[in-house]
Amino acid sequence: MTSIVSLCSHADGVPARDWQFRLPPSDPQAAGRAALTEWHAATVPGHVHTDLLAARLIADPYQEHEEAGLQWIGNAGWEYRLRFDVDAATLAHGRQQLVLDGVDTYADIWLNGVKLRSTANAFRGWRLNVRGLLKASGNVLLVQLQSPIGRMLPAVQAMPHKLQGNYPSPYGDEPRDAMTANFVRKPGYHYGWDWGPRFVTAGIWRPVRLETGDVARLAGLHVQQLEVNAERARLNVQCSLRLDRAAPLKLQLTLLDPDGRQVRSVTRMLALPAGVQREQFTLQVDRPRRWFPNGYGEAALYTLLVQVSDVNGAVLEQRRRVGLRSVELRRARDQWGRQFHFVVNGIPVFAKGANVIPFDMFPNRVSPAAMRAILKSAQAANMNMLRNWGGGYYECEQFYDIADELGLMVWQDFMFGGGVVPAYDARFRSNVLFEALQQVRRLREHACVVLWCGNNEEETAWKDWGIGAKLKAEAPEFAATVWDGYVQLFGTLLRKVVAKHGGGAGYLSSSPSNDLDGPANDSNNGDKHYWDVWAGSKPVEEYQRETPRFMSEFGLQAWPVAATIDSVIAREHQQIDSLQVRAHQKFLAGAGNDRILLYIRANYREPASFADFVYLSQVMQAEGIELASLHHRANMPRTMGSLYWQLNDVWPGASWASVDYYGRWKALQFHTRRFFAPVIVAASRDGGVTRATLVSDSQQTQIGELRIRVMDLHGRCLREEAEQHVMRPVSATRVASYCDDYLLGELSPRRHVAVFDLTVGGQLVSRSVVYFVAARELDFPEPALHAELSEQAGHVYLQLSCKALARAVWVEFEGLDVELSDNALTLLPGERRVLRIGGVGGANIADLRRCMKLRHLGAAA
Repeated sequence: MTSIVSLCSHADGVPARDWQFRLPPSDPQAAGRAALTEWHAATVPGHVHTDLLAARLIADPYQEHEEAGLQWIGNAGWEYRLRFDVDAATLAHGRQQLVLDGVDTYADIWLNGVKLRSTANAFRGWRLNVRGLLKASGNVLLVQLQSPIGRMLPAVQAMPHKLQGNYPSPYGDEPRDAMTANFVRKPGYHYGWDWGPRFVTAGIWRPVRLETGDVARLAGLHVQQLEVNAERARLNVQCSLRLDRAAPLKLQLTLLDPDGRQVRSVTRMLALPAGVQREQFTLQVDRPRRWFPNGYGEAALYTLLVQVSDVNGAVLEQRRRVGLRSVELRRARDQWGRQFHFVVNGIPVFAKGANVIPFDMFPNRVSPAAMRAILKSAQAANMNMLRNWGGGYYECEQFYDIADELGLMVWQDFMFGGGVVPAYDARFRSNVLFEALQQVRRLREHACVVLWCGNNEEETAWKDWGIGAKLKAEAPEFAATVWDGYVQLFGTLLRKVVAKHGGGAGYLSSSPSNDLDGPANDSNNGDKHYWDVWAGSKPVEEYQRETPRFMSEFGLQAWPVAATIDSVIAREHQQIDSLQVRAHQKFLAGAGNDRILLYIRANYREPASFADFVYLSQVMQAEGIELASLHHRANMPRTMGSLYWQLNDVWPGASWASVDYYGRWKALQFHTRRFFAPVIVAASRDGGVTRATLVSDSQQTQIGELRIRVMDLHGRCLREEAEQHVMRPVSATRVASYCDDYLLGELSPRRHVAVFDLTVGGQLVSRSVVYFVAARELDFPEPALHAELSEQAGHVYLQLSCKALARAVWVEFEGLDVELSDNALTLLPGERRVLRIGGVGGANIADLRRCMKLRHLGAAA
């Protein structure tokens, strides 16, 4: 009934397609670039930057400081061309459609000299009728792409009153007062951000195919979850069929449980007229295996198989995985203000996780395996939620499939990253609503998607950053029009799309926001972005004085590990203020290392080298975010979410990520696994008082023993006490507060620490070490850190031990890209830790021993 022919460069089972690209000879950027005006091999889906790189027409954009010299690419137009043939069977079909899932961004699409349409949204797909235009041989598909900067800049410059953009270009390719990104429906991060470069790319970035047929197309499938609880799940399955002509059809639905066993099967014989027809089925599953977030239960996924067959036996088939769950964003009023927390299957869930940015500047370079590895890193670190931030793009299907499997809830922003958008413009709104409808329908079956959010930081920018006040002062009538358009788009229209088509997911108009009710970035109502620490240069201790309802952004920067830095910056260029290092530090346009140094110097030592600077940046980041996250968890249920900025990287460089561009863990990711563990003791000192809180995500009551020891740095225990406590399900229980005088008495704060150990069932599950002075003031003795490598049953292990306290121990194997089961450790005197080493490849024990390097806070590198 439907035949699909891929027109991509590489498709399983389909011969490679001969796509080509060029810089049009008439383009102003063609002057002096004659070689680029010839046709060169291209990859579709892909991007012009990666095609230029593959053709060796540009240097690697990520290397050294190549970025600056490649900005002309975003100011050029580009052409992509495909010559192809079709067989007689394809030509005989009555329905012939060209389907493009994504074109970035402004493009004219031609087939055999006939213009099919113009596009103006990278986030939309296009289904174009080509019946009568195809021929047996010599078809030419031409996509002419315009520079989004060149397309929009004249109109933006002509505006009597400008709209505030995001990050101005440091390269002069557009004026600071006439930024174009917020007018264009393409990934905002392409224009540069404070963690990534500026590459305003273009291309056919999603798959292209020919769909032909004569009878029917399965145009839509939706599983509406009417009721889901422990006893039953009632489902309304909606199938949309587009019939080319009246025809008798058989429609069969089969529901398989998570183990592949058939649960229900329904068959219906249909006699339908031509056009769009919808069929609905009601299914009930008794005692369903429900989908739970990571740490709360099984992430169970059922499979719905839909088969449509005609009298000739031709079959249309579609599979859809379904996680049965109830979900609610609870916003009731309480003694602190308004709640902000997610309830899944009746369980209030403390959201533990991070913000996700794009995995690459050029999305089609991201392999499903690399994406899975980073999402598995999130799961392994006990995360249960990721916020898919609004300055990137709606992720590919594999992202949400993996999140479904791993039990990772997804907070999904619509793609608005900041600044002020022309929502007052009816054509802009219409374009956005088509985009929203497509994306919400595409993603609504994924159990992981629990919230849609209108935008990132646009409400707080208007209300709190002076943007709205400035425009009101300059042009009050225009300012009112801009704000009215904002409220219409984000307060009403997108909300209606999610309510009607979102499959039960919630909606929030912006982040941070109280959903347009009062202040935007309010600690007592709605979610919070807290950047007084880092952006505002306040000390990390201020994290303990900010207790929001839901912390959706906060963070500290660090550099990635040496192997990642080495991949883009030569060792001879690795100095804190070198041109190459500054090119990979995007905060404050390259001056961000000064901010890192500010935080290092506040609590740690002066870096002795660039390598020491990198190490100390990671220690600072890990310990600072741990301080904040423990505070958030300890204040449950007032605070019910802690999502730090950010999980991943878009390229190799300095950033707020805990997992770098290549998937390597920074110190923060190892800390995250500990401070997001299901059961923890949070012992945090502030103002001379240490508060101990037991936090449990468990759904069962547990008995834990809290052991407190005050010891010197050599391990001599000077006082000890232990007490059993009842830990209620999904709760934080403050067990005690200790002033410094109680813990230390006359002991020196420079030579003593307090150790809080929590054991459950005789097993140590969590530890907090409390220091009474900054690390730079501690009288660290030589820890006599000892490392011993061994091999057992084909596995390599590293045993660590010390004679005096060793804080922030970091193990690395220079030149070997191995994986450690744990790192970024604090060892107590006499304690032994055994780490498993994976990914050693052909390296032997001697190689590992030769390359091993240990760092700790007690000594400079």
